[in-house]
Amino acid sequence: MSPPVSEVESVSAFFPCYNDEATIAAVVRSAAAVLDEAELDGELIVVNDGSSDGSERVLKELTELEPRLRVVTHERNRGYGGALLSGFAAATKRWVFYTDGDGQFDPGELAQLLERAAPDVDVVQGYKLGRADGVVRRVIGRMYHGFVSFAFGLKIRDTDCDFRLVRRSMLDRVRLEHTTGVICVELVRKLQDAGARFVEVPVHHYPRQHGRSQFFNLPNVARTLLALVGLWFELVVLRRR
Repeated sequence: MSPPVSEVESVSAFFPCYNDEATIAAVVRSAAAVLDEAELDGELIVVNDGSSDGSERVLKELTELEPRLRVVTHERNRGYGGALLSGFAAATKRWVFYTDGDGQFDPGELAQLLERAAPDVDVVQGYKLGRADGVVRRVIGRMYHGFVSFAFGLKIRDTDCDFRLVRRSMLDRVRLEHTTGVICVELVRKLQDAGARFVEVPVHHYPRQHGRSQFFNLPNVARTLLALVGLWFELVVLRRR
């Protein structure tokens, strides 16, 4: 009996990078190892979103060792959503995987997502087994998820878990526009509205070893709240009308 044919034949794996000099190389290597193990047609993409540390140097050295790696460079920081937009635009394979370049998720767990991909699945969505942040951030994270789930009618358990494998043809059916962190809410809601079929997989979340989050400061929080209001009006209120 011949072995079953995998639903996933090719994968674009991309990683937003903003001052992730200390972690981005390990993230790329870990994802590359999964592609090798699964014998997939794959490509690796890093979106260097205006980093001011040594990320550019690290990525240049990495491209010399990893021929599948392409680097998309933003001369100025465009925000998390801007990095995701560039990553999705650069991806060329039939499935698209992305996670952050800061090392708080293990790209090696992409293997678990690949196992759950099936003909009747469009999105394999990770959810954090436990959030490896301080108490304040854990509480804010739970409140945020509860709020956006209720307000936007989201049907997954961890909207803020940026560890996703998405069918390319489904991504082509949605138009993403936001350049802030609310792009995650926008992505999930628009995929739901387009009829995407989700399956969820638990993944580990690790403490940040280098750098610091760009989200938890007053200006970013204020911008996110304003963007959420606009997004809610666009995706919920106007569609009801």
